[in-house]
Amino acid sequence: MRYAVLIRRWSLPVFGWALTSLLAMAGPQDGFAGDPPAARLREHAITIDATKLVPTSWWQVPGITPSIWNSDLDSLDAPKTSELRALQLRPGKYKFVSFTFDFPFTVTLDGTLDFSKSLDQCVEGRGTRTLVVLCKRTYPYGGQRDAYYEQKPNDG
Repeated sequence: MRYAVLIRRWSLPVFGWALTSLLAMAGPQDGFAGDPPAARLREHAITIDATKLVPTSWWQVPGITPSIWNSDLDSLDAPKTSELRALQLRPGKYKFVSFTFDFPFTVTLDGTLDFSKSLDQCVEGRGTRTLVVLCKRTYPYGGQRDAYYEQKPNDG
């Protein structure tokens, strides 16, 4: 009986002390629900524009869009080169993949794009939020553009 009285008498102060200690350990630097997410966790709207590629084909960003390799072409869910596609991407490294050409690109902490300068004849959009893919394959002869790329895109 004595223990029951002691427990009743001290349980509220002990509980209050424990709760206060936990709140003090968390502190304001750890964030609350209303704080903005850390820059590395924030998703950015990045547009992929491969509409200049002819003939129309499919592309993917592995882990983000459906694969171009695991499906039959009649039921492929991967994005087509005839359409713009907006993707929600966190800062980090990604890869654009088509059947004939692939390259890495980076989404920076401020949500802009970066990629190798060696891709400048085939890819545009460095420092922006739109990745424009101009080539279906890399240039074999000293960076000279093929007449193949002067074709107009089709809608199909």
